[in-house]
Amino acid sequence: MLDLLVKNVKVVRPGREPESLDVGVEGGRFARVEAAIPAEDAAQVLDGKGRHLFPGAVDVHQHWGIYNPLESDTVSESRACAQGGVTTGITYLRTGAYYLNRSGPYAEVMPVALDAAAGRAYVDYGFHVAPILRSHIDEIPSLIADFGIPSFKIFMFYGKHGLHGRSASQEQFLMLPEGESYDYAHFEFVMRGIQKAREDPRFAGIADDISLSLHCETAEIMAAYTRIVEEEGRLSGLEAYHAARPPHSEGLAVTIAAYLAHETGLSKINLLHLSSRKAVEAALLMAKTFPHVDFRREVTIGHLLADIHTAAAGVGGKVNPPLRPREDVEALWGHLLAGELDWVTSDHACCKDETKFGSPRDDVFVAKSGFGGTEYLLPGLITEGTKRGLPLGRVAELVSWNPARRFGLHSKGTVDVGYDADFCLVDTNSSWTVRAAESESSQEYTPFEGFEMSARVTDTFLRGGRVLDDGKIVGDPKGQFVRRPTARPRP
Repeated sequence: MLDLLVKNVKVVRPGREPESLDVGVEGGRFARVEAAIPAEDAAQVLDGKGRHLFPGAVDVHQHWGIYNPLESDTVSESRACAQGGVTTGITYLRTGAYYLNRSGPYAEVMPVALDAAAGRAYVDYGFHVAPILRSHIDEIPSLIADFGIPSFKIFMFYGKHGLHGRSASQEQFLMLPEGESYDYAHFEFVMRGIQKAREDPRFAGIADDISLSLHCETAEIMAAYTRIVEEEGRLSGLEAYHAARPPHSEGLAVTIAAYLAHETGLSKINLLHLSSRKAVEAALLMAKTFPHVDFRREVTIGHLLADIHTAAAGVGGKVNPPLRPREDVEALWGHLLAGELDWVTSDHACCKDETKFGSPRDDVFVAKSGFGGTEYLLPGLITEGTKRGLPLGRVAELVSWNPARRFGLHSKGTVDVGYDADFCLVDTNSSWTVRAAESESSQEYTPFEGFEMSARVTDTFLRGGRVLDDGKIVGDPKGQFVRRPTARPRP
């Protein structure tokens, strides 16, 4: 007997046209995906009401715990995930200010983070880790082996430029010991440490699951332009922030990252949240220049939906890299439709009103960076993508299959026999307006306020268990920490 049978749905699988199939779940995995499964074969039968059944979105760029305690963010932001059809979120973690506000070895930090999140998430979750201290490089093998964390990150601008704008004491911000710095030399040694792990015989079978992600912006360029923008005083709000962190800063950082990858032999590189035409052009150029490096290119739903003039909530749309003018948004869509971007994420970073806005409230340079958006990931991509001819099967690739494959979530990302039964039902003919008050996130505003959507996630299931029922969170948190890489389903 199947535990659950879903009938009357159009199944969307990566790279395929929607198919009228039934979906059977047993033991938390997809057991049957075929036409006309008899109702008597299941203990429970669900009528999908003709909706599209998508694989659960795998949102591989989140920041739980950056501005709020990890314990509380795990609850509220995982609930927001389920609203957006996200069934697995991977969140970034580093030492220093924000997050856990502590330094030291990850052997001590990771148990604290895991304990803070345990039993509180409504979706499955994992962590990426940023090696900040010199000693963290030596911990890379243990992070892979002991904690199931094979993905790492470099914030390229941290060493010379503040998180929110003006430069600050990075030694204090990152809690660096005397004599250490977070700079290009450190980035090189992080790359060498990751490549050494990829060549370690212990990880021979999982080397392709070990990768490095980079936030590509150039600190020195941003510091100079920030000074110019502030001194001139002609621009304000998101337009000023865009000018202070210009697109060529991204392009230059992409180029530096690519050459360092070439120099160190590290072939698994993820270029995060590319926000501009210049950034993507640089990324494509580097892929041609260094064909032996397996580059993957990420874009966020925020950079695809909003621009510096349409984002609501004023400077609430401040994020790194910045929202850009409409011409950059359209350039991103062009590259996405051309198959030149690999996945779409949210870069979800819940920053409550009292934390986000400084004094004066409309000063973009004193506002905090980042905002939430995981609840709009799948609805937003379907809404805008449908207008532009983006096939639904391609949507499933961008939000589920591609990120799951890259980050070692081999049991997730599609609707097929043996895979985790993570899925959502989407009404692709539902007209609704984004209202922050209706989000499960603890963030009280959104840059997408008032945006019109044409697709709504109605129901979300995690390993066959319902998390979202007709738009409402139900049940207790059943999300689990996922050690990566997960096993591949047997044929």
